[in-house]
Amino acid sequence: MRFTKMQGAGNDFVMLDATQEPFMLTSQQIRALCDRRYGVGCDQLLVVEKSELPDIDFKYRIFNCSGGEVEMCGNGARCFAVFVRELGLTDKKMIACETVKGIIRPHIEDDGTVTVDMGRPRFEADDVGLVGEGVETQIEGEATLYKITAAGVDNWVSIVSMGNPHAVRLVKDVATDLVGAVGSTLQEMPVFEHQVNAGFMQVISRKEVNLRVYERGAGETLACGSGACAAVVSGIRRGLLDNDVLVHMRGGDIRVRWSGQAQDSVYLSGPAVTVFTGEIELDRIVLPTAGF
Repeated sequence: MRFTKMQGAGNDFVMLDATQEPFMLTSQQIRALCDRRYGVGCDQLLVVEKSELPDIDFKYRIFNCSGGEVEMCGNGARCFAVFVRELGLTDKKMIACETVKGIIRPHIEDDGTVTVDMGRPRFEADDVGLVGEGVETQIEGEATLYKITAAGVDNWVSIVSMGNPHAVRLVKDVATDLVGAVGSTLQEMPVFEHQVNAGFMQVISRKEVNLRVYERGAGETLACGSGACAAVVSGIRRGLLDNDVLVHMRGGDIRVRWSGQAQDSVYLSGPAVTVFTGEIELDRIVLPTAGF
């Protein structure tokens, strides 16, 4: 099987083309490909398929390294756009992609960066699968904050769906141990029916933030595009940020723009880089089975 390894701000992906010869991978095969010691290694596996929808160029499928399919990955969308161009599957700069949660349109800019129309954000509890009854809330600006206790810490989080569920907490310093201790626990709290991507945002100014994100099925990643969108949207609704914000993540910088109007799309811009290409025989990857 041929593959391409790509990264966007340190968020790395194994890219597969299923447009010519369709295939289905098992959860075990996905975990094997994503494993950094036994396989190629990545945060997510991205698959290009043909779309049956009118006026849509491709179907964009996203699998976490745990083997499950997820709804959205913004950094992956940028890499997806560059990947299909480099393979010669399209010569378009604006590409319409079908995802589990709707249509997105990444656009390759003249300077090589990619901007993705991530669609409009959603803010209701049902949009992120928040099912806990009696969760304490408070209002800040236009945002509703929810009190979620994780790892013995009370976390006031805002919830945002960018096609996938996010909970965003403000912190004074993203380098603190609190983020590491709370992040992995918060994303698995049972009040979130389908788990949640947990973001921790440090506001530097109205135009700049630091961000760390713990992703469902992947743990902390060097960057998360949809997480950056959710964090900036949350900050704008809380009255803390302007409409165009530079997001610093451990893997690099990405930019998020949003008008602040609920009906408007969020725009994500950043790099998409091909690292290498290769071939791999899936049946030669054997993951260990020891349970200790």
